[in-house]
Amino acid sequence: MAKPSSIPTCFVAMFIISRLICIIGKLRPWTINSLPYQVLSDLDIATRLRIDQDSIRTASSDFGKLVQEIPFAVLHPSSVNDIVRIVNLSYSSTVPFTIAARGHGHSVRGQAMARNGVVVEMTSLSDIHSNNNETKNIKVSWSPSLGYYADVGGEQLWIDVLRTTLDHGLAPVSWTDYLYLTVGGTLSNAGISGQTFKHGPQISNVHELDVITGKGEFITCSEHINSELFYAVLGGLGQFGIITRARIVLDKAPTRVKWVRMLYDDFSSFTRDQEYLISINGLDYVEGSLVMQQNSPNNWRSSFFSASHTSKISSLLTERGILYCLEVVKYFDDHTAHTVEQELELLLEGLHHIPEFKFKKGDSFVDFLNRVRSGELKLQSKGLWDVPHPWLNLFVPKSGIMDFNAGVFVDILLKQNKATGPILVYPTTKKKWDERMSAVIPDEDTFYCVGLLHSGTFDDWKALGDQNNEILEFCDKNGIKIKQYLPHYKSRQEWMNHFGSKWSTFQERKARFDPKMILSPGQKIFNFV
Repeated sequence: MAKPSSIPTCFVAMFIISRLICIIGKLRPWTINSLPYQVLSDLDIATRLRIDQDSIRTASSDFGKLVQEIPFAVLHPSSVNDIVRIVNLSYSSTVPFTIAARGHGHSVRGQAMARNGVVVEMTSLSDIHSNNNETKNIKVSWSPSLGYYADVGGEQLWIDVLRTTLDHGLAPVSWTDYLYLTVGGTLSNAGISGQTFKHGPQISNVHELDVITGKGEFITCSEHINSELFYAVLGGLGQFGIITRARIVLDKAPTRVKWVRMLYDDFSSFTRDQEYLISINGLDYVEGSLVMQQNSPNNWRSSFFSASHTSKISSLLTERGILYCLEVVKYFDDHTAHTVEQELELLLEGLHHIPEFKFKKGDSFVDFLNRVRSGELKLQSKGLWDVPHPWLNLFVPKSGIMDFNAGVFVDILLKQNKATGPILVYPTTKKKWDERMSAVIPDEDTFYCVGLLHSGTFDDWKALGDQNNEILEFCDKNGIKIKQYLPHYKSRQEWMNHFGSKWSTFQERKARFDPKMILSPGQKIFNFV
């Protein structure tokens, strides 16, 4: 008697997976066929994927609101091993799919997106590691060779790293201005702020990493172990691996800060004083910014000036059109509280700011570091945060900063009167950066971090984008050898120009650690589709 025909195993597997996914409510049944078969063949991975509208919408956008790239699915990993498996599934396939790790979604040009690929929602790991509002994936330790350090999941927010380490009287030494960013996200770029001149960027304050390469390999790396991967990943724009753990340098945490802002009407004096302050010991933070009539002296980055100060500054702006604000901070605690004022005055002695425009305040260490958050919440409450952000961040060599002021700050920004957000300008030093890392900076001992942090509307953001292009063209025509930070380019040649002498090394590292070009397609360095 003939046996009945058997149903092919693959169809049985797909039926079971489809039913399971429908039951747990993760995916829509009519979109199952859009997933690559190699993903469906892994039952555990399939149950962690989401393709519902809300998940896809979130993964298709970012803080910039300028780019939309739709993935076929979003992975919510329950462990690091889930990420290893999804990368392995792609790498072992004859037709690999792209994968992008998404932290807090604070990129501005789709850098953490993956069109027709998989976006890994890294913050899902944070949810797994949380219990009773205490974050488990941040562990503080000490060793004779390293001193104090914290092992931190790549998915963790810096604000949580701060809170956890403060429980031990410790804190990281290098920060970004905004703390609601993931550790893996900032280390994939550099991580800069007003402490960079003293401690270097965040990538200069890491002892060790756990990384999942584009081959699906889970590798621990440091300066001494798998060092090529270590230096590739730091500032590597996600091209070589997904950071799942970082060992961060810690130091004794202060409790309070003295915070001073001084106004200048002469850019030469402003930059000269900034460069002097980062050359001496004693200050913990140095930044600068532009103040123009179209922007309030207080902005979403921090509310510093009182109403009487603002009125006074506005009157001066009416006369001058543009002012430059130098901002410094000195940390202290109970043991140094009685001397901090005198020490600060000595450090600031002889500066060339407008005499009557020097303003001071005290604050807690935490509130100072987390100063941007209150401004963000205010904008969110008014519906003014979820808007396009055509930001442009540049490193400008010291040799070109005077021309940059004349041609950009004055001739473009002031005259066109389009600026709609903070504009930062402050110096740092090359000696605090490690050339072995992938991050790119100008080839001068001193260079300026310039951030045009515009907020637009869905109707006018393109005009701000055109202005950004005009600024880049000005720099190109006038030989100002800038480097973009959080870079965005449209061609392979532009990326080659960006990396310069590092391009061949960057390519070699890509071929070694992600030969099928699976990771971070949204950067559009190797993936232009």
